[in-house]
Amino acid sequence: MHWELSDEQELFASSLREWLAAKFPTDTVRELVDAGDTAGFAEALVGEGWWGVGYAEDVDGQGGGILELALAAREFGRAAVPDSRWLAAALSAPLLSVEELAAQVAGEKLFVVAVRADRAPGDGGRTLRLSADGSTVTGSVSHVLAASDADVFLVPVQRPEGLAIARVPADGATTHAEHLLDRSRSAATVDFDAAPVSAVSSDGSSLQQVGRRAAVLIAADALGSAERMLELAVEYSKQRKQFGQFIGSFQAVKHAAAQMLVTVESAYSIALYAAAAADAELADADTIAAVAKAQVTAPVADLADSALTVHGAIGYTWEHDLHLFYKRAKLDRVLFGTPATWNERIAAAVLDTAPSES
Repeated sequence: MHWELSDEQELFASSLREWLAAKFPTDTVRELVDAGDTAGFAEALVGEGWWGVGYAEDVDGQGGGILELALAAREFGRAAVPDSRWLAAALSAPLLSVEELAAQVAGEKLFVVAVRADRAPGDGGRTLRLSADGSTVTGSVSHVLAASDADVFLVPVQRPEGLAIARVPADGATTHAEHLLDRSRSAATVDFDAAPVSAVSSDGSSLQQVGRRAAVLIAADALGSAERMLELAVEYSKQRKQFGQFIGSFQAVKHAAAQMLVTVESAYSIALYAAAAADAELADADTIAAVAKAQVTAPVADLADSALTVHGAIGYTWEHDLHLFYKRAKLDRVLFGTPATWNERIAAAVLDTAPSES
């Protein structure tokens, strides 16, 4: 099955692609990354209205839902742009009040979920210590996506009545930047040393929605990277010669390109269907999202190896675009949980719902 987009969704995706090509070509992305200042991308999204796509009009968004967010993630993956702030905002949305979400959509505040980006959200990692009176939080969380850009951290804490989310202003915490192979994304370790809490809400169960969004949007990002790597590999196979022939004429290269195309086509339908299922709040939306994370990011990481093989050593040089997408695909594979982690969720769901044998 090939997933079909509506005319409006096609127009949105193509318009965003054109905007990214004009405003943030790969040369500009390199400059931002080299300078270590990627805030300009998020500011441009806010300033030109793209930041609000995927959010309801009652919070001053542009409309749409998770599918529109996934289409944006796909284009960001195709362009290898520094989108950590945007992704962190999308993940935190289910945990926010209407007022908080409106402030985030307006670009006034960035709420960041203080969970490890190398684990699936909601997998039961260690929660931080909330003081007896609920006024402070103590503990440390490593690998927090966009932590250095946060205005407020959403910190999972355990209370007697269950999991809750504490709001901790960023100026009450200390962040230590981490260095990732994929420099288009940012993460940091966050230390909370009796950090003051501004509020605590009993919406810990919403972390399940955060996990669902993480799976869908990372899969969509990987899809975009895969599409661009396939294009680059095909283009280069028509330029590089060995033994006096273009390598694109070699059977082995044709087979590699064909397999890459199969990966892209399957990833397209899997990722976008998972986004649509999340929007429709299907009963098995979480399982479908897990399938997308596992069955898109793993094959795309393998596709990256094939694309690099077609290019040879030039594909990993800083001057060539391929390495941007290669590194992004490799991080997508493990970002918010490895395929094995998400496959375990799928297995648990299937075994739980499978009919018993008589």
